[in-house]
Amino acid sequence: MEYLHTMIRVSDLDESLDFFCGKLGLVEVARTEVEAGRFTLVFLAAPGDEERAREHKAPTVELTYNWDPEQYSGGRNFGHLAYRVDDIYATCERLRSAGVTINRPPRDGHMAFIRSPDGISIELLQKGESLPPQEPWASMENTGTW
Repeated sequence: MEYLHTMIRVSDLDESLDFFCGKLGLVEVARTEVEAGRFTLVFLAAPGDEERAREHKAPTVELTYNWDPEQYSGGRNFGHLAYRVDDIYATCERLRSAGVTINRPPRDGHMAFIRSPDGISIELLQKGESLPPQEPWASMENTGTW
């Protein structure tokens, strides 16, 4: 398993970049604007992690800016922790066998979500290319929120 990023939602991207980069000293290593989804993702790394973050896309803080205004309350601005795993199907099966609910199954062979006992969302991402769809995951519905 490999730590990837922590995602937080921000209400003002410029203000957040001023804080995280201008004041705290993090460095922007990647940015993606998704017009269809109306959001921008900005990945930041600590200066000591910059080279690794650019090469491996980890470890970073992901700022998610939704273009349509939204009020965040109750921790909604905190998104998730993300980990890269060697085999997403084996990882999800091991977790499911241990009693963990797979909130968003890895139908695509690439991504799944679970929650900690305190409700913290955790994203699991397949290392490398997505695995071919596999049952029971391919037809499994989402459970709860993720």
